[in-house]
Parts: sequence; structure tokens; C-alpha cells
Amino acid sequence: MLKQYITDVTTQAIKNALAKGQLGQMSEQDEFVLNAETPKNEDFGDFAVNVSSLARFAKMPPNAIAQTISENIELDDCEINTVAGFINFKLGKSFLNTIVKDIINQKSQYGANDFGQGQKVILEYVSANPTGPFHIGHGRWAAMGSALANLLKFAGYEVYQEFYINDAGNQIKNLGKSLHIRVLQEMGEDIDFPADETERKSFYPGEYLIPVAKEFVKEKPEIAKSLTRELSLEQLEELSSFAKRRMLELQKELLNKFHTHFDNFYSETDLHKSGKVEECVKKLKDLGMLYEKEGAIWFKSSLFGDDQDRVLRKTDGSNTYLTADIAYHHDKIKRGFDKLINIWGADHHGYVARMRASIEALGDDPNKLEVLLGQLVNIVLNGEAVRMGKRKNMVTLEDLIDEVGVDATRYWMIIRSIDTTLDFDIELAKSKTDDNPVFYVQYAHARACSIFRNAQNERINVETKEKIAPLFTPQELEEEINNANLDLLWTTEDEKSINSAKKLILKLEEFNHIIFMGAKNRAPYLICKYLQELAGSFHQFYTFSRVLTEDKKLSAARLALVKSVSTIIKTSLDLLAVDAPERM
Repeated sequence: MLKQYITDVTTQAIKNALAKGQLGQMSEQDEFVLNAETPKNEDFGDFAVNVSSLARFAKMPPNAIAQTISENIELDDCEINTVAGFINFKLGKSFLNTIVKDIINQKSQYGANDFGQGQKVILEYVSANPTGPFHIGHGRWAAMGSALANLLKFAGYEVYQEFYINDAGNQIKNLGKSLHIRVLQEMGEDIDFPADETERKSFYPGEYLIPVAKEFVKEKPEIAKSLTRELSLEQLEELSSFAKRRMLELQKELLNKFHTHFDNFYSETDLHKSGKVEECVKKLKDLGMLYEKEGAIWFKSSLFGDDQDRVLRKTDGSNTYLTADIAYHHDKIKRGFDKLINIWGADHHGYVARMRASIEALGDDPNKLEVLLGQLVNIVLNGEAVRMGKRKNMVTLEDLIDEVGVDATRYWMIIRSIDTTLDFDIELAKSKTDDNPVFYVQYAHARACSIFRNAQNERINVETKEKIAPLFTPQELEEEINNANLDLLWTTEDEKSINSAKKLILKLEEFNHIIFMGAKNRAPYLICKYLQELAGSFHQFYTFSRVLTEDKKLSAARLALVKSVSTIIKTSLDLLAVDAPERM
């Protein structure tokens, strides 16, 4: 990363100056932090390092410090100047050429790093109840989670993606009761869900169970015929099992369509059946972390930072949701994961402290748990927020995908930091204009691909209407790009062409920093922001520089730069699990 490189070079220059006794009262023991940044005024240079903070150690004017340090910088092909405590760096063509060559050589691995150092991460996200269709919030977690998984892998982590199936408890029985009504309706019975709001809460009256009921009647006709309004326990279990299995299948199908793939679907029911929940409760008891009060079993979570103790087992002997969650997270750690990253809705904010408390109480490091709390998604249609709660208003993920497509849905779901509310503009997401970020970025990739096609196609002389032979055959094109004389990028007298090429290359190199910061901060949205900036720089370069000229060598140099652009855009979109089209 150039920013880090410039920072390191400056730090070494400070050490050199200190060794010569040139920085006043400053000593080698004084601690300081420097960061190379991009100046707002491009006239100052490509990078700038503010060394003014060293004045408190050196007891010297900031500019004198900057001048002294600059004289100790060992850096070839770089113009250096100082202004008001800043050291400014203007890179020469060798730096810029190397960036392009590195991208050409490294291809899709350019930007990959070992920040994660092989740490084993289990990333749990979505984890919806198998009782209904995914809502748009689930869509945001799915897009964010899968993009984050790709980003962390690219940054040197070993990532395992898991979906925790909340298939234990009354909601599954209620699902079976709901399917029962839909099956009876399918069999011709005049029956409906309870009208009373309190009773209705024990059912799932959505129309999504109607096709499931049709499948049940088709696959299990004898059982369907035997159903009456009164359900036996055996019939309820049959209906519940069928509904759960089918809803989970539908969820998996939609996730696959949405470019979201999990390594494992972990069942809460299986967690209970395995005995791991009881084992975990026993361990907490043996550690003295439980007590009985008013017939319930309580966990001493307040000892570990929670605002109060929590009930694990209710007075009727049943476990709370927390009990299984504690066992599940304990199991994750026992499986050997170094980091447990969860994506939860913001309404789970209070849950974080009690999960950390449970991890610490069981003798593990609570810092192993990271929780990303996601804010809501607001659907905007024709400039107005869509009222939530009605299927016809496209509140389900499937509806949204059907309306705007997978790519647009994913990109828009990732485009903002997960801890901020997202306004999803339906009409803008569908538009084929530069105002639509995903279209703007995908079009940049398609434009680059069209340039490569044109380089290999016959052209027509506008004046004579005669055919002009292709500049390169496919074999020649690849060879010419790989061996391009990049110095030719800087031989033109057109200042706008040179400046736009330089800005584009520096933006390409910034990809390294974006990957590092994105992985460090668990922030795939940074890639979206970067892509829009890169697309803008590319479109500007294309405006000021004719890529295909009569000069094959110059054309090859500019094609190499275009190839670098297409490589970084495709790599970035791959990380987001968004297509990089070659034609639009």
C-alpha cells in the first residue's frame, strides 16, 4: 500500500534525522503516529504527511521539522516539497508504471493480503426462523454477510459461514397449526384463521403457506384426507415437520439465487437433541454461575458486565432462548474458531452483553465474539417510503429481487455501513443511468470489455468508409498488454490525458488500502464507495485519452491501463457477489 509505504519512508527519515541530532530536543524514545493522506489540493502532490505534531518534542517550528525530515528521505523518482508542517510527495512514472504492472501480473489476486493471518472465523448471519419468507432485513444481512465473508477470505482469514436454524419452540408448532388450516382449505373445508387478534398471534396466516399446503396434499394424500378440525399430536408433528422442511428448502433456494452460500445449516433442535444444552447448563452450575430463585434457574451474568442476571430455566422447567444460544456459542468455540462474528438486527443490542458474559463465565475470552448490529431498510418508491407489513408493497426479499434483480438488490444492500439505516430507492435501483451506483460501476466494466473487443475487430474509416484491419489478434492483444511500454502513457502533450491517467492509477492502487480497512473494520460497504470513485476516474480517463490509436505501442500501453481497471472492478464485484457484465 502506497500510503503505508510513504508513512514508513517518512518514519525512517525521522530516525535518520534523530541519529544526526537534527530534530532539536526530540529523542528516540518519543512516541508519535504518522499517516500519509491524499491532499485535498492536488497541486501539493499525491500524498502528504503532517509532521507538525513532532513540534512538541523537537521544540522547533513545524516547517523546519518538515524540511529537516524531507532532507533525510531516501526515495527515488519522487518530487518532495514542504508546506506548513506537511511533507508532500509527487510520485514519478516508475511508481505509477509498477502499479499497473503489478495488477497485470497478479490479476485477481491483486489487493489480497494476510491481515487475518489465517485466523479461523465463524460468521453467522441471517439465521431466520423457518416460519415464513425472508423480509428485506434478512436480505441486508445476507448481502452484507456473504460480502464480508468474501472480503475476510481475501484478507487472509479462514472463514466458515453458518446459518443457525431457529427450529425449536412453539413457533414450529404454530407453523404446523397454520399449515393444518391451509390444508383443510385445500381439501374444501370452510375454515379460516381466528379473527381474534390474540388467538391469531399463534398462527402464520400469510398466503405463502398455500402452495405448501398444495404440496402436502399431493405428497401425503392419505394424511390430508384424514385431517379434521381437531389435530392429534402425531398429525401436528407431521404437519410441523413438513412445513419446516419445505420452508427451509424455499429459504435455501432463495439464498442460492441471491448468491449467498453457507457452509452449514445448524439446527437448534439438533443442538437440544445432542445434549449440548444440558451439558452447558451443568458446566455453568459446576462453575457456580447459576442459582435458584422463585422456582427458576438464573445465570449470574451481572458478574461479567451484563446489567442484570438472566433466567436460563423458567419455573415450568422449560429453557429460555438464551440457554440454547449460550450452548450454541460455546459449541462454536469448542469447534476451534478464533473469532465468532454475528450479524444481528439492532433490536438485539441488549443481547450482546449477556452473550459475552456467558462466554467469559465458561472460561473463554469474551472478545472472541464480535456482533455487527444492522439497522433497518426503508423501501422508497416514487420518492415516498413504502409502508411496511403488506406483501404487495414488496417487503419480502423475494419480491424485491423480482422487482430490481439480484445484482441491484445486493449492491444496494451493501452500499451503506450496516449500522446506518438504508433507504432503498426502487426506481433508482432499476434505472439505467449514472445516478444508479450499480449500473454506473457495471457499465464501466462493460465499457472496458468493449474496448478490448474493438481492439480485435475490424473498424471503418469514417471518411473513406474503408475497412481497417484489427489492431491486434486475440493472441497479440494479451501479449502486447503484458509487455506494454507504460512510459508511453506519459509522452503525450495533453495534460488532461496525463493527469487523468495518473489519477486513475493512484485510484487503482488505493484498492489495497480499501481491502485492508474493509477487513479490519468489517466494512464491505467501503468497496462500493471505492468502486464508484474508480468508475468515475475511468470514465474521466476515457474522455481525455483515446485508447485505440494508429500507434500500436501507445494503444497497448493504454489498453494495459484499461485491463488493470477491468481487473479491479471485476475483483471488487466478485467480492460483493455481484456480476461484472461484459456487455450492457
